[in-house]
Amino acid sequence: GAGHLVKMVHNGIEYGLMQGYAEGFDILKHAASPALPPEHRLDLNLPDIAEMWRRGSVVASWLLNLIAIALAEDADLTGYSGVVQDSGEGRWTVMAAIEEAVPAEVLSAALHARFRSRQDHTFAEKLLSTMQKQFGSHAEPRPER
Repeated sequence: GAGHLVKMVHNGIEYGLMQGYAEGFDILKHAASPALPPEHRLDLNLPDIAEMWRRGSVVASWLLNLIAIALAEDADLTGYSGVVQDSGEGRWTVMAAIEEAVPAEVLSAALHARFRSRQDHTFAEKLLSTMQKQFGSHAEPRPER
């Protein structure tokens, strides 16, 4: 019914928001990459950036609060595997979009990123699994050592 559709789309939007944050912070993390020319490298403090953004930025949100907390505790997210589960609602949202011929590029890409997270583990994926663990009852597989 209507309630199921509303919850399903809510979760699809959540996937997209989380993916956007994860990708943005991944770009910032890689600003110090040795692959960049030395004059373009930036050593950014991600916990400080998250804290600053959560306090009055246009991108401030509860999810960003979770990011700030997680990065303050473990700036490299070494305690996270990067595996990001999907509960099914994101899939159903994308399937509904297809059935209704409604473009949903961000939601589809976010769902596909979760599938990919089960194959390799980038910083962005670790940040996604960090947020997911913090906001509720999603098991976080620990990295193998």
